[in-house]
Amino acid sequence: MLWIAIRMLTGDKQKFYGLLFGIAFSTLLITQQLTIFVNLVERGASGVYNVPTADVWVMDPVSRTTEVNYAMPSTALDRVRAVPGVKWAVPHLRAVAAVRTRSGDLEGVGIIGVDDATLIGLPKHMIEGDKDVLSQPDTVVIDDVGVTNMFENGDNPIGQRLELNDQRAVIRGVADSIPSFTSQVVLFTKYSQALNYVPGTRNRMSFVLVGRDDDVSAEELVKRIEQRTGLRARTRDQFARDGVDFIIQNTGIPTNFGITVVLGFIVGVAIVGLTFSLFIRDNIRQFGALKAIGVTNTKIRRMVVVQAGLVGFIGYCLGIVGTALFMWSFSGNPFFKAFYIPWQIPLISLGAVIVILGLTGWISLRSVLKTEPAAVFR
Repeated sequence: MLWIAIRMLTGDKQKFYGLLFGIAFSTLLITQQLTIFVNLVERGASGVYNVPTADVWVMDPVSRTTEVNYAMPSTALDRVRAVPGVKWAVPHLRAVAAVRTRSGDLEGVGIIGVDDATLIGLPKHMIEGDKDVLSQPDTVVIDDVGVTNMFENGDNPIGQRLELNDQRAVIRGVADSIPSFTSQVVLFTKYSQALNYVPGTRNRMSFVLVGRDDDVSAEELVKRIEQRTGLRARTRDQFARDGVDFIIQNTGIPTNFGITVVLGFIVGVAIVGLTFSLFIRDNIRQFGALKAIGVTNTKIRRMVVVQAGLVGFIGYCLGIVGTALFMWSFSGNPFFKAFYIPWQIPLISLGAVIVILGLTGWISLRSVLKTEPAAVFR
């Protein structure tokens, strides 16, 4: 009987392909939009992810993320270093400036000042050049997204001169970093040099990056720093979460992507429900004939479940493969750099497909169960 159900389903190729399209399109839309949403909000934590060596971030109490911060006095560094359990502590500067290129274009960039001695604060990997290039005067390292944005014509950025706050800056390296939420161009330089590039204010230090002793946990060190200094301290994971929460709470991204996901679900219900109903209606005589030869309603239900399961499995696989191909095709775009598909998202899409098929299958099955065997003779 199950083989007959499959033959009935695939016999009408037009409706069969319509069902596959409905499930595949719904799966693709839900999976793709959720994937972009998750990766986009995680960009709020990119500044933290780009500094993997820091166990604790210390900041002014009003600072919220790496991008939304309030500068501290330089004396905060010594106060943090005096806290028991601090293995090392270095200054970290993050600011925004306007840069003038050789062609005369003006570009807004992010300036990140890393520790002069240890270079803590610089991304772990370099695409071009070496971290030691920062020992040369007036040197900056640009991130790879910045190369794409500032040198769209394909020019080699190495050796290019820029003007920052009437100061000369020479690009001598390209860093492999996770883009920020706005995909802004980022320039890395030594902390002492960054002070010259950023317009002067009384307080300049954005954060203190801290490494912990082996005998103290990051959570315990956070409590000690806050109690002894009065500053705000966050572990690496906590501060990364703060960046994600800030994007969710202060932008319309969750609402916009949520609407798209809901529309994908509705489209799936509409297409699959309509097509499945037409399929059942066109085969009502066949179901009546099966009842006439003694097939019970239980077996009819199994037949419809098999039909829905086959369509759902193939359509779901097509949708997931389509999402993977979409992400791969745009992997060269700086906006999609480091995007990935979390394992939870395909499970959510699978749940949506099951609900779509369950809802539409139940509605369509009602007309089959009400069919009298005599319908075959009408």
